[in-house]
Amino acid sequence: MQQADPATEAALGTGERTATHTTRLGGEDVGAQVQSWGLERSYATDLPAAMRAFSGSSSAQLQLQLGGSGQDVAPALYSAWADRGTGDLARPGQSVVHETGVGAGETLPAFRGTLRSRSAASGTDTVHLVGHGRTNHAGSGSSAVYAAVRAERALPSPPGPDAVDGNTHFYGFEIENLGNGRDPYPSAQLAAVERLSAALCRAHGWTAASVIGHKEWTRRKIDPSFSMSGMRTRIGTRLGTLPVPAPPPAYARFPGASFFVPGRRGALITAVGKRLVAEGCGRYRVGPGPEWTAADVASYAAWQRKLGYSGADADGVPGRTSWDKLRVPEA
Repeated sequence: MQQADPATEAALGTGERTATHTTRLGGEDVGAQVQSWGLERSYATDLPAAMRAFSGSSSAQLQLQLGGSGQDVAPALYSAWADRGTGDLARPGQSVVHETGVGAGETLPAFRGTLRSRSAASGTDTVHLVGHGRTNHAGSGSSAVYAAVRAERALPSPPGPDAVDGNTHFYGFEIENLGNGRDPYPSAQLAAVERLSAALCRAHGWTAASVIGHKEWTRRKIDPSFSMSGMRTRIGTRLGTLPVPAPPPAYARFPGASFFVPGRRGALITAVGKRLVAEGCGRYRVGPGPEWTAADVASYAAWQRKLGYSGADADGVPGRTSWDKLRVPEA
């Protein structure tokens, strides 16, 4: 590393001094949000003195621990997925200038380099909604995994090739962690994952088998580093006994075209008429009623035309396909 200039040596040799630090990311001062920093690697630049005065005497890669600002918690400000200008500010590889002050207004450029990694872990159980609708979180993943999740059966391991857009089909939880396999997850974070997952499963009538990790969705990812089978066990325990879903509605069996003759009476005829009215195809002046009449024929013909039939195929006599699509409840 280049030898310090006399002014720097004199400043460092002062008997009483107060160390201050300023960190700029992408030209913006985030010193107030830096809770801790560590130098991961550095090397001498051998820059001329005029450039060292601005850029510092070495290049480096930093690891920063960032805190919140005002009413904004750190994950909302600096998470990689945050929908904010500052969310992009603290991305790995971003330009970093770290300066050290030694009192009396003196500021020494310590080094200039890039951000190697950043952490904005709050370590709390607070959940923040940072996006809704289709959001970029899961990326492409295995069609075999998607089919297994839909059927709530065992996941294939390893996942198959990426073929399905998971952003369209999955809720996504982003959990702040360094992702190196050594950074621990606070118990509060894991409890939040458990409770939020169970709440979504309960709302949709799912079991814990509907909860998967990014590493189970695609071969490209290794997160989260905690056990997903263990998390599913926790979620299943919290869910307990799922509410029994309501049985699907029962629809009337097609009685055949010959059933619909003028004068035929019954509760089924009334049910057909009510469904035709509900589909906007009712051609009744009064009713519908329990007797099959010309008004029922005209109404059913309107339903057939709505389905795309024409000519003799829209004659008002029910057929199997149009009947199934009308979904007449059992009378």
